[in-house]
Amino acid sequence: MADVRVKICGLKTPGDVEAAVAAGAAYCGFVFFPKSPRNIPIATARDLAVTAPSGLAKVALVVDADDALLRQILAEVPLDMLQLHGRETPERVTEIRARFGLPVMKAVGVATEDDLPKLGLYAQVADQLLIDAKPPKDAALPGGNGLAFDWRLIAGRRWPKPWMLAGGLTPENVDRAVAMTGAAQIDVSSGVESAPGVKDPARIAAFVRAAQGVESVPRL
Repeated sequence: MADVRVKICGLKTPGDVEAAVAAGAAYCGFVFFPKSPRNIPIATARDLAVTAPSGLAKVALVVDADDALLRQILAEVPLDMLQLHGRETPERVTEIRARFGLPVMKAVGVATEDDLPKLGLYAQVADQLLIDAKPPKDAALPGGNGLAFDWRLIAGRRWPKPWMLAGGLTPENVDRAVAMTGAAQIDVSSGVESAPGVKDPARIAAFVRAAQGVESVPRL
């Protein structure tokens, strides 16, 4: 059995958190992006975070957030990590890490081999990388679109920071994704939903089982 750490992103209700915990997720994600069907008010995120068990890492997903929004979120929600899912530059990542004192995960969209150098660039300034499918040019969301990229692009590659695979993952394909890429951390949102923004506890459980069912995964 692989020791794969799973992040369930876009949690909105106490039941979502309970399902993630019961399945054995290592991270939970709260979305602060109004265009997303998974967006929640800061007060809701606070209520979910304070009742979550201490072993569950709580992550805030933001998109090109300014300092005022980050201060507001952090003043109310007990968090373990910030996930930057917009067009934040390496300089902005460095600034946020220094200013707010939390580990930062930077999402990097991948569609072709030309996108791979950005991973090395952000690995120099972020605490973790989230390797996601690059959204289409006309997409309203920077992530959570249910799209995968060609996993062969990162097969066998490693970076100096922990990294997480995302993009189009489901209970039906996550085992292949883990086996092909060697990912030791996996992120999912739309792949465990029954409708946009509606988490399905059965799919959450099936996803974690499948992700951790791969025989072996190289260490980060």
